[in-house]
Amino acid sequence: MAAEASVLERVPEALALINLEASRMLGVSLRTVDRLIVRKRLPVRRLGRRALIPRNCLQNLLRPDHPTRAV
Repeated sequence: MAAEASVLERVPEALALINLEASRMLGVSLRTVDRLIVRKRLPVRRLGRRALIPRNCLQNLLRPDHPTRAV
């Protein structure tokens, strides 16, 4: 059990998130994240059937110099 804990402590933050995790990170609804994806305002990478959102894209979305429009 102690060996498992030490391995988990060394694992870095995920490079990409699923839409549910992204919505929690942004503090918005899942539907809002889905709309951002459909409108190509938030890029996704597909791995098989899974759509992953790169963490840096979420951070860029919140930058003060990011052009914002009503979604």
